[in-house]
Amino acid sequence: MPLALLALAVSAFGIGTTEFVMMGLLPNVADDLGTSVPTAGYLVSAYAIGVVIGAPLLTAVGSRVPRKKMLLLLMGLFIVGNLASALAPGFGWLLAGRVLAGLPHGAFFGVGAVVAARLVNEGRQARAVATMFLGLTVANIVGVPAATLLGQHLGWRATFLVVTLIGLAALASLARLVPYVPVESHQNVGREMRALGHRQVLLGLVTAVFGFAGVFAVYSYLASITTEVMGFGQSSVTLVLALFGIGMTLGALVAGPLTDRALRPTLYASLGALAVVLVAFRFTVHVQWAALVTVVVLGAVGFMTTTPLQMLVMRKAKDAPTLASASNHSAFNLANAGGAWVGGVAISAGWGWMSPALVGAVLALVGLSIAATAGLLDRRDTTAEKSRIVASGSAQADTETGAESTTRTR
Repeated sequence: MPLALLALAVSAFGIGTTEFVMMGLLPNVADDLGTSVPTAGYLVSAYAIGVVIGAPLLTAVGSRVPRKKMLLLLMGLFIVGNLASALAPGFGWLLAGRVLAGLPHGAFFGVGAVVAARLVNEGRQARAVATMFLGLTVANIVGVPAATLLGQHLGWRATFLVVTLIGLAALASLARLVPYVPVESHQNVGREMRALGHRQVLLGLVTAVFGFAGVFAVYSYLASITTEVMGFGQSSVTLVLALFGIGMTLGALVAGPLTDRALRPTLYASLGALAVVLVAFRFTVHVQWAALVTVVVLGAVGFMTTTPLQMLVMRKAKDAPTLASASNHSAFNLANAGGAWVGGVAISAGWGWMSPALVGAVLALVGLSIAATAGLLDRRDTTAEKSRIVASGSAQADTETGAESTTRTR
C-alpha cells in the first residue's frame, strides 16, 4: 500500500470524526445551549450544507491547482472551521462554524479519491479508494466514541479543539507523504461540468441522496435511541457509536473487492440490505444484545453503498472525474442533512424515537429503485451502442465489398 494512502486515511479520520461526532454530542450541546435535541440536530444539517456548497464550488475554483497543494489548502480550511466551532459563543455561531468546517469535506474526498485511484494499478482502484475511506470508518470506532466521551466529561468545545489538533496532524502527513500529482493538461471547469451532466452520473448522485439518507435518519439520533429506547445509560453511548463504526469498517473492507469485481450488484445488494436492516431495527431495539448486533450490521450495509457509488460516478465521468467525485460527497451530505431533518420531523411529530428507522427504510428503497433504473438504462445504452458499432461495421464492409466487385467487373 502506498504511504500516500495512509496520509489520505489520516485526513479522512479527522474529517470523519468532526462529521459524525455531533450525533453523539447532540444531547450535551442541547443542554449547554438551551435548546431541544431535534433543534440541535440542525448542527448535523449545517455541516452537510457546508459540504453541499463547498464540494462543487471549491473543486471548480481549484480545478487547475496541483492535487497535493489543493489537498493541503482544503485541510487548512478544515482546521479553521473546527477551531471556529470550538470557540463559538452561541448556537448561531456554532451553526456557522459547522458550515465552515464542512466546506472542504466534499472537495477533499473528491480530489483524494482521484489521487488514490492514480496511486495504484488498474483493477485495484476501488480498493485504493476504500482504503482512504477506512480512515472515515475508523473515526467511528475510535475518533467519534473518544471525542464523544471527551465532550461528555470536558464539554463539547474540548471535542472540537482535539479535532483541530487531528487536522494539524493530517496536514503534516499530507505534506510529508503525498507525492506531487499534476493537473492533467486537458482538465478544465467546462469539461468537468459536462461530465457532471452525464445522465448516469446524475442518477448515481440522486441514488446517494435517497439511499444514504436512510442511514442518517437513524444514526443522527442514535445517542438518544441508545438511552431512551435500548435502555442503556449515557456512558454506553460511546460503545454503541463504536459498534456502528466497526460495522462501517467491515462494510468498507468488503465493498472494495466486491466493487472491483461487480459494481452494480454490490450497490443493489447493499441498498436492499439497508432497507431490511432498518425495518428489523424497529423490532430488535427492545432486546439489548439484538439491538447491538443490528447497530453493527446497519453500519456495515450502510457504508457498503459508498464505494460503489463513488466508483460509479468516477467511471461514468470518464476523464473528468474530479467534480463528479466531489459532488458525490455533496450527495452523501444532502442525504446526511435530509436524513437528520426527516428523522427529526418524525420524532417531533410524536411518532417515537424509532420512527426514523421506518422512514429510513423507505428512503433506502427509493434509492434502490433509482439505482436499478439507472442500471437498466445503462444496459440499454450499451446494447444500442454495440448495435450501432456492428451496423456501422457491416455497412463499411458492404461498401468495401461493393467497391471490390465493381473493380473486378471492370
